[in-house]
Amino acid sequence: MKWLALALSVAFAPLAASADEPKLSAKVEKVAAPDALAEPVRKLLDEQALVVRDGDTELMTVWFRTEIPAKATEEQIKNGLTYREIAEGTLVGAVRFPEKFTDFRKQEIAAGVYTLRFAVQPDIGDHTGTSPHPEFCLMSQAKEDRSADAVEPKKLIEMSSLVNEGKHPAVLLMWPNNGKDAARVQVVSKGNGVYAATVQRALVADGKKAQLGFAVTVAGVRKE
Repeated sequence: MKWLALALSVAFAPLAASADEPKLSAKVEKVAAPDALAEPVRKLLDEQALVVRDGDTELMTVWFRTEIPAKATEEQIKNGLTYREIAEGTLVGAVRFPEKFTDFRKQEIAAGVYTLRFAVQPDIGDHTGTSPHPEFCLMSQAKEDRSADAVEPKKLIEMSSLVNEGKHPAVLLMWPNNGKDAARVQVVSKGNGVYAATVQRALVADGKKAQLGFAVTVAGVRKE
């Protein structure tokens, strides 16, 4: 497969920044999901959205599903869930960019609304060593992704690649967020000019609900 970037936390927490660094902050706010999304998708989204700003300017807004479906045993739930308990192709949420956005692969993403589906980058061929973590959310144009059902990985890659005229899927890189501050909403530096927003969301596996920390890339690109 080919690939993405994501991380999130309920306190307003701006980063201390030098003059040439972005002044990023993250906050959970009540925001209605965009009308551009198909109704089957929109009705699954929590209106408590993650809003990321650079100073006073909105950089992106992320809506997660109220409950994200997962596959996990009782023992896994007890020990703590990871991204890998989410099946590839699962609808995780949606994102809105008010202005043009550059993803982790240095691809320019036009302003607009996109669905987010979970995917794992394979560690083979030209993908080896291209990202610090293999977990991503692939972005697809809202007009192309109209179903809330899971999408087969190959079809997901093709659909997400339409964002870039078929060149490569549009990606939101996700970072692990399982520490003691997993529930804190904030923007954290990942080094080399990369920043992630963190938040905790509900997963449901076999009827049992658990919390999983997300960390989504909101700024910065990979180094060659």
